[in-house]
Amino acid sequence: MTTLNDITINESWACKFKATCWVDKNNKPVKSKPNVGEPHKGKPGIYESIGIIKVRDVENKKVQLIDVETKQEFIVSWDSCWDIDTVEWV
Repeated sequence: MTTLNDITINESWACKFKATCWVDKNNKPVKSKPNVGEPHKGKPGIYESIGIIKVRDVENKKVQLIDVETKQEFIVSWDSCWDIDTVEWV
């Protein structure tokens, strides 16, 4: 089983991840910054997807990912990542 310690530089890697964020009724992330006093368009929840690893911070055990579905960036802990594998670009 590959871990985040095993990934090599100059190769593309991806993993499944989960992040706590604002989600809609379909459990998709909501990017919304309401004004003070306005309700948020989402609710707190757990979002799971696959992300391309952009930055791996070994010291702080964090990974910056680009979600393949929404193209949003997430920063998650190593504990929130699994199924790490190389990316085959087609």
